[in-house]
Amino acid sequence: MKGVLLWFSLLSGGMVALGQSESPKDKVIITSLDQKTQVRTNEKGELQVNVAQKDVRTYKSRGWVRYSDFGARGDGKTDDIDAIAGSHAFANQYGLLVKADEGASYYIGGKERTAVIRTNTDFGTAAFIIDDTEVQNRNAPVFLVSSSLQPFELKGISTLKRNQEKIDASLPGPCLITVTNSHVRRYIRFGLNQNNGAAQTDIFMVDKRGKVDMNAPIIWDFGQITNISALPIDEKPLTIKGGRFTTIANKAESKYTYYSRNIAIKRSNVVIDGLEHRITGEGDQGAPYGGFLNIGDCAYVTVRNTILTGHKTYSTIGAAGKPVTMGTYDISANRALNVSFINCSQTNDINDRMYWGILGSNYCKNMLYDSCVFSRFDAHMGVANATIRNSTLGHMGINAIGSGTLTVENSIIRGNTLVNLRSDYGSTWQGTFVIRNCKFIPAGGRPSTASLIGGSYSGQHNFGYTAYMPERIIIENLEIDDSNHPENYKGPAIFSNFNPDMTDDSYKEQFPYVITKEVTIRNVTTASGKPLRISDNAFMFRNVKVNVK
Repeated sequence: MKGVLLWFSLLSGGMVALGQSESPKDKVIITSLDQKTQVRTNEKGELQVNVAQKDVRTYKSRGWVRYSDFGARGDGKTDDIDAIAGSHAFANQYGLLVKADEGASYYIGGKERTAVIRTNTDFGTAAFIIDDTEVQNRNAPVFLVSSSLQPFELKGISTLKRNQEKIDASLPGPCLITVTNSHVRRYIRFGLNQNNGAAQTDIFMVDKRGKVDMNAPIIWDFGQITNISALPIDEKPLTIKGGRFTTIANKAESKYTYYSRNIAIKRSNVVIDGLEHRITGEGDQGAPYGGFLNIGDCAYVTVRNTILTGHKTYSTIGAAGKPVTMGTYDISANRALNVSFINCSQTNDINDRMYWGILGSNYCKNMLYDSCVFSRFDAHMGVANATIRNSTLGHMGINAIGSGTLTVENSIIRGNTLVNLRSDYGSTWQGTFVIRNCKFIPAGGRPSTASLIGGSYSGQHNFGYTAYMPERIIIENLEIDDSNHPENYKGPAIFSNFNPDMTDDSYKEQFPYVITKEVTIRNVTTASGKPLRISDNAFMFRNVKVNVK
């Protein structure tokens, strides 16, 4: 008899927390009694999986199991979640591949049950209908891609420095290190969703000798550490292929009660290939979603050849007591390193403003879009290094704060600005922008006054850190389609007017902004024929050195 305890993600107000569930509904008990193979729920709510001994021998010999082996009907009506969860639990115990039945349509109702994936899985062309209209626990994922490796607390490390190259630790192998100083607050949000920020947090990778991977460096000084843990990294890849998923959307009240009925990826070294996710049943109201693909506390996750769907935007009353549109996502990434999206797209129009931007992320490093067609790229609470290439981004464009290098190349950007530095987090980027071989269509072609780098910063709000503009910006071979512009248009600006009140030396910033030092421009063309200029606020950017080559 073997019990399996699951882990779950809890999304609240845009933050993700992990914890061990004590609910009986999270247990799977596997037996091999002299009875038929079946899956049932006992009186405690635990899932009991009995596999006949002859079936154990058969499944182990062939190396894989099907959902139908454990009683899944696949008729699109019968709730198959118990059979699906039981199949994976058995496969996890013996290291077997899991296959969906070809042509099956698996209905998954609102029961609180999570299928834990720890082995390669082939969903094939099977359909999965996830009904969110009546859900017992909106925080329980439908699938959890999990590791058998467990995190452990690190002892003896009391401080860390930004860009530190090594920590004093001997580890069983490569590990993800998560560190927190709860006495320091960062990302103190400004605006309609204002808040008191979050405890200073960082996540980075080390080898078994404690050497830090400097491609994803430590980004904060930690004068004090209140918690530091290490999670061993799975070095063997886990692959999930195929699957045609449809979510029947919830009809809950439109407020910040995020739904996490999804595929949660909490294991390192995972490939998602050929998955599709669609949404139906969105009505006049609904609670937001925290990402159908919810990636967190892991590294080296690649999503390729995948089709996703933007969620309908709903409004609520924000923290400032005023109406605000709620962020709702089909992809989310939190505390994740080296996350790549390759040849991915979405089912709905990337320029349709009815649908929210498809990605939201926090505390990530080294994020990549390559050959993607999405409504936006977004980094909320800081990304360290990001690359967008060979891609097209729609009405929400590129929104980011963070550090390191943001590279945008061979791409078409249809947002209001080429890159928007999020004003709710201080329009900060401590590092470099590299933009090359791109086309910028301001506001998707609607009449607009074009600017390349957007943002807003008054200098009167404490975000919990010094706010920076990119120290260096390199723009090469940029085509600006500003043909649809208003009267009295002066031509595209490098910077939007970040602070209209700062027009001379009399304006005093309580929290001074560190302005860009240098912009290098090579081969920028405009459809309007008007030259690129610095900004409507020439005073604010008076000391920026612009090199035109």
